[in-house]
Amino acid sequence: MDTLIFATNNQHKVDEIRLVLGSRFNIITLKESGIDIDIPEPHDTLEANATEKSSVIHKLTGKNCFSEDTGLEVAALNGAPGVKSARYAGESRSFDANIDKLLKEMEQNSSREARFRTIISLILNNKEFIFEGICPGTITMERKGSNGFGYDPVFIPDGSTRTFAEMTMEEKSVFSHRKKAMEKLIAFLSDV
Repeated sequence: MDTLIFATNNQHKVDEIRLVLGSRFNIITLKESGIDIDIPEPHDTLEANATEKSSVIHKLTGKNCFSEDTGLEVAALNGAPGVKSARYAGESRSFDANIDKLLKEMEQNSSREARFRTIISLILNNKEFIFEGICPGTITMERKGSNGFGYDPVFIPDGSTRTFAEMTMEEKSVFSHRKKAMEKLIAFLSDV
């Protein structure tokens, strides 16, 4: 079984990715690998931030690793919050404050189109590979559901009538942007 370090401190993301990967790969979190750092995300694109995170961990450990960066991109807000999704309402990274700000900015918008986009940066044998997953959907007028994290209570994926927060993790994975990116990563690793 191949071991990969997942460059994140977000346990929700770890749980989602372990669900997708099953037992095919041994995913080691930063904490499990004894790394206690918060990797900065200083860049203007999801791709650059994902690369930053995987590069930092690879330089620290010399081991195969991957990272991901995900953003909610709302058409009516010119792609915002995008790369700033986790800190949309400020550095505190408050899910509730981020949702409050998003709903306030969307109050007068009839166009509710949005998408979640995930970029995975894999560093394998000292080379980087990039994978993308997209989940199109719409922003609701108010919060619905209590599962998940982030913007899940206000995002309905195309093909559903429920928000991510109204779904179990298994139901969410049917639509998940993160799963789509992970499936590309798995397909790639299966061919290596």
